[in-house]
Amino acid sequence: MGDAKRLEAAKRLFGMIGQKLGAEISVRLWDGSVVPLGPNADPNIGLSIRGPGVIGALLRRPSLETVIRQYATGGVDFYGADFIDFADKARVKNSRRRVGKVSKLAVARNLLPFLFARDEPVQDKNGFNGDDAGFDREQSANKDYIQFHYDIGNDFYKLFLDRNMVYTCGYFTDWNNSLEQAQLDKLDMICRKLQLKPGERMLDIGCGWGALICHAAEHYGVYAHGVTLAEEQVEYTQQLIRERGLEGRASIELKDYNDVEGSFDKVSSIGMVEHVGIANMPLYLNKINSLLPDRGIFLNHGITRPAKKSARKFRKLRPEQKALRKYIFPGGELDHIGHSLELMESHGFRVSDVEGWRDHYAQTCRHWCRNLYRNRDEAIRLVGAEKYRLWLAYLGGVSYSLGDGSACIFQTVATKHASKGVSGMPPTRQHLYEPRPAGARAAA
Repeated sequence: MGDAKRLEAAKRLFGMIGQKLGAEISVRLWDGSVVPLGPNADPNIGLSIRGPGVIGALLRRPSLETVIRQYATGGVDFYGADFIDFADKARVKNSRRRVGKVSKLAVARNLLPFLFARDEPVQDKNGFNGDDAGFDREQSANKDYIQFHYDIGNDFYKLFLDRNMVYTCGYFTDWNNSLEQAQLDKLDMICRKLQLKPGERMLDIGCGWGALICHAAEHYGVYAHGVTLAEEQVEYTQQLIRERGLEGRASIELKDYNDVEGSFDKVSSIGMVEHVGIANMPLYLNKINSLLPDRGIFLNHGITRPAKKSARKFRKLRPEQKALRKYIFPGGELDHIGHSLELMESHGFRVSDVEGWRDHYAQTCRHWCRNLYRNRDEAIRLVGAEKYRLWLAYLGGVSYSLGDGSACIFQTVATKHASKGVSGMPPTRQHLYEPRPAGARAAA
């Protein structure tokens, strides 16, 4: 079938969808023509389609996997705005119900010309080459999962993180605060929740690029030790410790958390529990318990999924969750907060504080997504166009998942309970908000 007929069919198809959808974006077809997807659609912001073969590929295999591959290779793309602004305009309430009102016969008639339209071959070069679910993982497999995500290169992460390279949820005391301020406030809030005191030993599991251990050592006078399985994070943090003159007060090791020995007064795990796997949580909690003294404080910070009415429904993964494992977080698995608390209590901890930071992480990811888009040329130079596109969609998608409530994040503070008696925790939460103790230096 000729390209002209397919072009006219595409115009009719998207025209019908636009009449029912009422979105504020448009569709730009391969000849440059623009079809509005609503009466108030902006012709300068929208979705572009590279050729008739893209529609053909989506028609023959209508799955999220096909959409991802087409997006990664530029078959479909957005134009005229950054990812966040585009998505804000593209999102329409009850969009499925609206589109469902379009005549199915008319849709089929206009899709038929694309059934045999061929697109450029699309190869999957960016997925994890292995068991991305990780349900039957060995402990030794953790390093492969971690390095797939984190050893993409420090220079790449610098393109969207704050200057302290904090790759976890910020804490916005004001929604208008900068990302930089939110991350400094987060580091300080963690130290306050741990009730760090000069001379204490602190362990940070999955310590990233060392921002927390350096902050804790410099501003709270503790000896802070971090462990990670990402080699580039170790090299970066060792240099950071030297630059800030924290030798002997902060340190880092390339080590699995389960191989850590010694005793620590306080333990933090910030954005690491997602990599553990639900089946491995007893191992994780038992190990942390063994490192703490009685009444030692443990802060666990992690993304969760909302609970479902049954365990079977909870275990069923949506297509976007499967895609996240394949392209971004192999081995990642999210529990719900109720089960996480149950496991903590059954493994020797008593929970004292649970705080939801969902809105904070949605805001953080919006900043990250916009930063990466702003530095897109350098990102493409470093990792290639396809991986850049996948990461942009990942950061933006996580922001909307958190904002909509299909993902959550909690900070849980607990104490090791090895003997009967009170917890020893403060009677109120005032210590989280009062001025820093005398003698402590202000955040840099």
